[in-house]
Amino acid sequence: MKKWIFISLLVFVVIFLFFYFSKSGKDIRNYPSDGTTIVVFGDSLVEGVGASTKGGFVELLSKKTSLPVVNLGVSGNTTADGLKRVNEIFEHDPKVVVLLLGGNDYLKKVPREETFKNLSEIINKIHEKGAAVLLLGVRGGVLKDNFEDSFKDLVNMKKVAYVPDVLDGIVFDRALMSDAIHPNQKGYELIAQKVSPTLESLLK
Repeated sequence: MKKWIFISLLVFVVIFLFFYFSKSGKDIRNYPSDGTTIVVFGDSLVEGVGASTKGGFVELLSKKTSLPVVNLGVSGNTTADGLKRVNEIFEHDPKVVVLLLGGNDYLKKVPREETFKNLSEIINKIHEKGAAVLLLGVRGGVLKDNFEDSFKDLVNMKKVAYVPDVLDGIVFDRALMSDAIHPNQKGYELIAQKVSPTLESLLK
């Protein structure tokens, strides 16, 4: 009797995993991708401002995946800046592009509609080149997150992988921040822990 229960559970788990991963693959545009590199594109959080070692969470992702990761972070970039330099990504034959922009838009009071229009256009250009996108969310507000719903809408519309609000649990903890905006090394380590499982799933 125990043997049949075990076999039944095993069959159920196999069927569940099959449908789960099949669905996940179908839900992400350009997955799996034929590209060769991982590119992280964004602002100071990508550049690693505040980290004690160069590259912040991007360098940590490279160690976790055992693969080289190209860091295209530029401090101060808004989504409009990112859209202007998006072609830099394609110099590296990307397989997966990790996209982190929007924080500076909030700080500079860029209208939310403009922020997400720019993100949408950046994603379109990446998709046109055949790479998958892993979008990283940021918080758009102190008391209330005005970006969360817009990020979810963008994810559903563009069929990208997503890690919500990468600074959640970090930004209000002084022990994890180097200043009011940027994490310290410990904070970046937590971001890498949040991002790496989803990134690794796109590399399979």
